[in-house]
Amino acid sequence: MNRIVIGALGALLLVASGVFWWQGRAASNAAPHAQVLQLAGTASESADDLPDGDPGDAVGPDLPEASEQSREQKRFDRLDRDRDSKVTRAEMLAQRVKDFRKLDVDGNNLLTFDEWAAKTDNKFKAADRNGDGWLNRSEFATTKQPTKQPACKCQVAPKIGHQRAHRVGKPTAAAPVAG
Repeated sequence: MNRIVIGALGALLLVASGVFWWQGRAASNAAPHAQVLQLAGTASESADDLPDGDPGDAVGPDLPEASEQSREQKRFDRLDRDRDSKVTRAEMLAQRVKDFRKLDVDGNNLLTFDEWAAKTDNKFKAADRNGDGWLNRSEFATTKQPTKQPACKCQVAPKIGHQRAHRVGKPTAAAPVAG
């Protein structure tokens, strides 16, 4: 009986110390309190001193464009699988190897003409509905590549030179002003 009571007290003591340790770590890792932002002006400013909402002829900056260097960096990083800042021959050919393995159906590392042309051969067989070994105009029309639909159906505002298409307070072709 005494062993059970002492064991239970020991377990409670361990749990309590774990909770205190956990709370102590949480308090030391807590983010600093947010500082209160103060207004730049003084309390004596009136509503007449507030800035005007009319931008006049001001034009905002153009949208940022990816530089050629960042495109090259992305292309390099896509190939550099082990992130050692070196693109090896194996890394450069990795995608080609995957494509080769898909075509090499029998897995003998030899790509026959039939394996290479399997997609086209299957397309021809599917289009040759009557099985006569040749395609007439209506059968050939079924081999046309489907047109790809755009991923998004949003409308992009046309650019006018290097300026934004829509300026606040200025009428544009997209937003006529009733008057």
